[in-house]
Amino acid sequence: MPIGPDGWFEGGKAIKVEGGIKARSKRGTIGEQWWSRRFIDILEGICDKGRLDRGRRYARAGQVLNLDLEPGQVRARVQGSRTEPYEIEIKIPPYDEEAWTRVERALADQAVFRAKLLAGEMPTQIVAVFDELGLPLFPAEFDMRCSCPDWGFPCKHLSAVLYLLAEAFDDDPFLVLAWRGRERDDLLGALRGPVVDDQPVDPLDVPDAPLTVADFYTAGTSLARLKELPGGTAAPPELLLRVLDPPPVRVRHIPLVDLLRPVYRQLAEPANDEPAGEPGDQPS
Repeated sequence: MPIGPDGWFEGGKAIKVEGGIKARSKRGTIGEQWWSRRFIDILEGICDKGRLDRGRRYARAGQVLNLDLEPGQVRARVQGSRTEPYEIEIKIPPYDEEAWTRVERALADQAVFRAKLLAGEMPTQIVAVFDELGLPLFPAEFDMRCSCPDWGFPCKHLSAVLYLLAEAFDDDPFLVLAWRGRERDDLLGALRGPVVDDQPVDPLDVPDAPLTVADFYTAGTSLARLKELPGGTAAPPELLLRVLDPPPVRVRHIPLVDLLRPVYRQLAEPANDEPAGEPGDQPS
């Protein structure tokens, strides 16, 4: 078994892979969104820098054959210098139903969190919500194994998988929650509201109150306070995407609603050639 000058195992040249998973990042760091960068920061704090560098090269070369995530674990195969790919396993403790009930209750109590998560966004404050419940979102350490003969931690095969996992988090932030044991649809279903008589409550359904003659002549708010009330806030253009059940359709592993959301926002923007006033208006 060849040993390098630093005492680490040095395998031969990796067998080139056709059709492997390649990192999008071609240079520099990997991870664009705050949640994937948080994940990378943890790794760089507990893992050897040299091995992480080698792992990045493996990830960019497409040596990872597959990457499968399920609650509590990630499995992958990485092609190294040997004919048989190495088997990778990365485990973290998933949270049980009782823990997730507490998390969902805490998130539902904050309208901002609900709105952002239903819009497919991951609010930065969500980390504090998990921490306050004693359920850290990101693990401080990982149970990682690779079938290669390198005894270092982590080996370049594990590092390659970790970097590709960070890019997967970029594409879908809900994978971070799924790794902890909660699928996207289950979480969003809980945040949309309660179910009455086996039917979900429609968040757009506002009960009508009958208007009486007495009500017509009675001001609900004093005239003095009307000046203090803020102006109305327009509904976000993608409101329907937030409150309706998302279709089970993905395009290149990205949920369809995440692709439709920017289109809805763009359609809601005023046209540049829109006239400033009504036809026939004359300047005074």
